Amino acid sequence: MILVNTDYISGKELEMLGLVKGSTIQSKNIGKDITQSFKTLVGGELGAYNEMMNEARALATKRMVAEAEQLGADAIVNIRYSSSAIMQGAAEVIAYGTAVKFTN
Repeated sequence: MILVNTDYISGKELEMLGLVKGSTIQSKNIGKDITQSFKTLVGGELGAYNEMMNEARALATKRMVAEAEQLGADAIVNIRYSSSAIMQGAAEVIAYGTAVKFTN
C-alpha cells in the first residue's frame, strides 16, 4: 500500500474509490499523567505524551489502511491527520485520505 500526502502518484493514473479513515482515542495511565504534570513546571518535552501520540497516529494509520484494503485500493493519497483533546490526558487522532486504484 502506497501512502502519500499529495493528490497524485508520479507515473500512475488513479481511480478514486472514496474516503477512508481511521481513528483512536488514547490516554496514559494516572502515574504517567502525574509525572508529566510535574514536567510542565520545569519545561521540556513531555516524552510520555509524545509516545502516546506516536502510538495513536500509528494505530489510526493502520485502521485507515485496513479500510482502504477492504475497498481493493492500491494506495491512499492526500493523507491528513487531525487530533483533538477529549479530556485531560486523552486525545483522539484521526487519519484520513482518498483510497485509489491504479488504472495503468
